[in-house]
Amino acid sequence: METAPSLTKGVLAVGIFSSIFMQRALLVGLGGGIACSMVGVLVVGLRLSLIGVSISHAALAGGVIALFAGFNPLGGALIFSLAAAAIIGPLTDRGELNTDTSLGVVFTMMIGLAFLFMGLMNDATRNQAQGLLWGSILTAGDLDLVAVLMTGVLVVVAVAVFFKEVQAIIFNREIALAVGLPAYWIFYGILFLTGITVTATLQPIGGLLIFSLIVIPAATAYQLTYNLKTLFLSAAAFGVSSCWLGLILAHLLALPCAATIITVAGLIFLVVAAFSPKRRVKSIDEAVENGFYSISE
Repeated sequence: METAPSLTKGVLAVGIFSSIFMQRALLVGLGGGIACSMVGVLVVGLRLSLIGVSISHAALAGGVIALFAGFNPLGGALIFSLAAAAIIGPLTDRGELNTDTSLGVVFTMMIGLAFLFMGLMNDATRNQAQGLLWGSILTAGDLDLVAVLMTGVLVVVAVAVFFKEVQAIIFNREIALAVGLPAYWIFYGILFLTGITVTATLQPIGGLLIFSLIVIPAATAYQLTYNLKTLFLSAAAFGVSSCWLGLILAHLLALPCAATIITVAGLIFLVVAAFSPKRRVKSIDEAVENGFYSISE
């Protein structure tokens, strides 16, 4: 015969998954976890983390300005994130400005614009804008769900179609260009894909946290392998697991969802890093010798 505590736990567990809000949030976590983490493999592999941070804050500024103007924040976020990618990419690639300088200018301008327009809003609109800062996955609407799931499908298809080209560029972009691959176009495509992913997950996760969900699961996967296929699969698994476990913990403990998801992702990273087989592997050459990486795959 079941005791009262066990019955209570069972009711709570059933209640979590019976709620329409939680069901939608879990689907958003599935699509967002896959999209963000797979893009993260590209971002981390190409050492674009700072560029991605600037793009995510540009999306935040675009969403806030769109709200101020009375439009859907997704449209403004998409325009600003793609514009940031279009500006940062050539500046960084051509060396017209030091990378840190160009990123610093874009990052600070976007943060300044976001808070400037938040200060000009009335209280009701400002509350919506603050939702873009911290996210609200439990209140994600049908449009948010469709955008996230479509973005997840887009990322998976793009990675599958351009897998060999992406692998060559991550290995060495200059060599990829020398052998005739469209390295620069793929590089810019990755920036734009990052912008689209950030835009789709901006409202559920929040502009101040979204890039953590892009970087941390990918960084966790990189602790386990150099094999690109395994990296994408592992990162997606870590991303979705972080979202789902974070949602459940937030529901049970009455914690902020987005912050809990990021915290869970960070804890998973620390555990995996502590036991990483790469702690014994110091270079790509050693990785190939030990079977962690295969150029032919």
